[in-house]
Amino acid sequence: MHDGTGWERTEPPAPVRIVHLGLGAFARAHLLWYTQGANEVSGAEQWGVAAFTGRSAAAAEALARQDGRYTLLFRSPEGDAPTTIDALVAVHDGADADAWREYFRRREVGVVTLTVTEAGYRRTSTGELDRHDPDVASDVERLRGGSPAVTAPGRLVDGLRARRAAGSGPIAVVSCDNLPDNGRVARRVTLDLASALDESLARWIEEQVSFVSTMVDRITPATTEADRAIVRKLTGREDRSPVVTEPFSEWVLDGAFPAGRPRWELAGAQLVDDLAPYEHRKLWLLNAGHSLLAYEGLARGLSTVAEAFADPGCRADLERLWAEASGVLPMAVGDALADLRARFANARIEHRLDQIARDGSQKLPVRVLAVAQARAAAGLPVGRAGAGVIAAWITHLDAVDVATSDPGAVALATRLPGRGSAARARLALAALAPSLARSDVYARHVAEVLAVRQPTLTGARP
Repeated sequence: MHDGTGWERTEPPAPVRIVHLGLGAFARAHLLWYTQGANEVSGAEQWGVAAFTGRSAAAAEALARQDGRYTLLFRSPEGDAPTTIDALVAVHDGADADAWREYFRRREVGVVTLTVTEAGYRRTSTGELDRHDPDVASDVERLRGGSPAVTAPGRLVDGLRARRAAGSGPIAVVSCDNLPDNGRVARRVTLDLASALDESLARWIEEQVSFVSTMVDRITPATTEADRAIVRKLTGREDRSPVVTEPFSEWVLDGAFPAGRPRWELAGAQLVDDLAPYEHRKLWLLNAGHSLLAYEGLARGLSTVAEAFADPGCRADLERLWAEASGVLPMAVGDALADLRARFANARIEHRLDQIARDGSQKLPVRVLAVAQARAAAGLPVGRAGAGVIAAWITHLDAVDVATSDPGAVALATRLPGRGSAARARLALAALAPSLARSDVYARHVAEVLAVRQPTLTGARP
């Protein structure tokens, strides 16, 4: 129910044809923006979104008072530009299992989308569902008894079970989370949990449900009270749930939609048959660049991507890193790099380095070391610029509470103190990528950078 402060809809909302799990800022800056754009140019073919919160009901409560409508504020170097998003037509507490199941029973609902973060898939280090996770184990028992699930895989299985029982036909599950091959990831954990519950349900999912992989890209910083004040000034309305984002956005999708989909391509999305080159381009240019700026920038006392990008030393290292990655990307990257330079220079988007620096042990293998592997496979030198990022990360571990900032590196961090550069490099690479091609050469490059940055180490040993 709206709150009577100008958020009332002047036209009937679009029919719910998409169900979304994870009502965070990124989904509202990306998925909902693309869906709104498709609706605006598709005439009678309208797709409304019913969204469920992942954890707290607070986001749903605030948006419900605005009929699901909110302001998306595009923040460029030139200024702020607001637009109203109408594609979100229903919002629910994630714990509302009855509403969740009811949407899945509707034949006209053809797409389920997810933004639950990488941790939300509840995987082991080898990719399967972590059945030892207490919440996963609890979900199996909950679903057997008809109770609501609490994990994302559990909720998917709960909804798909309701759809099968209703005979509502096929459906597509689309992950919009920032992890490689995310559709395959969603499929694996969903089938793993369904198999633990009911093998016949797992077979139905294999036959009737497609899992679409996507590459998503749009920086969306946390909204502040100052942002809300700007929205109030620009729109004349009190918005409890505005979202701030950069002008740039990219969405590339690979997969089938057996029950239809919005015409997202009319809003700029790309539908492709092979997502891997696009994922590699993002990981090796954008994400690897972010990691470099984070570790080198923090060491220089800087706080944001824009500050680090403006630093001559960071910028030179970044350009060298991009050159190494460009040599093994199967596409032209000139336009992508031009976009990245403009995005990184946008000081009005406060993308904080301390946030980017978290969980480097999980990020660096796919962002940086994968480039070294690709270069080795192509018969090229493994690359010194990438080795510099690894060295910067090793140094970063000395300056933070590793248990909080990078839990995956705790065991490594206990072995690093007091060792020389060569030993630190070898230990780090063994932890990050034990099968790294030409690891001896790469370790030497890492050690050389460490030796320059830490020329003296009390009690060091080779």
